[in-house]
Amino acid sequence: MLDAASQAWFDALRRRYFPPERLVVGAHVTMFHALPGRLEPDVADEIAALCAEAGPFPVGVEGLRSLGRGVAYRLGAPPAAALRARIAKRFRGQLTAQDQAGWSPHITVQNKVTREQAAATLAALAGAAPPPATATGLALWRYRGGPWDPVNTWTFASPASPA
Repeated sequence: MLDAASQAWFDALRRRYFPPERLVVGAHVTMFHALPGRLEPDVADEIAALCAEAGPFPVGVEGLRSLGRGVAYRLGAPPAAALRARIAKRFRGQLTAQDQAGWSPHITVQNKVTREQAAATLAALAGAAPPPATATGLALWRYRGGPWDPVNTWTFASPASPA
């Protein structure tokens, strides 16, 4: 989760550029695509424990990234990578191939459009200066075959940065 000002800024871009029929969730940073659903209580416990140890940390918005048929903002946040690594280690052997692969943190503001539309969006956003962003916590969502349901959110408790 991001601070309110950053979240609002990225949500506004997503509403502007994302195909309306595909816009089912707000702007977000996907850490995992499919944690083991049958272990949801264990996943929730792990996230809660990590958030109790971690504090808010800056998230660098490092520029734009072409997705071919979409546009995203590249992010840099070593503390987020450390949190993700700890979750991946805890659920090693139970992650999908996609989630076992490397992680490239980003916020998608447009997807599933023509290459021409994506190129136009990339050009339009080239001069946009995102606000400074701060990670404030983690959220867990459950996929329901189309819609997404929020399971829970956990804010970072400590003012210190995560391990």
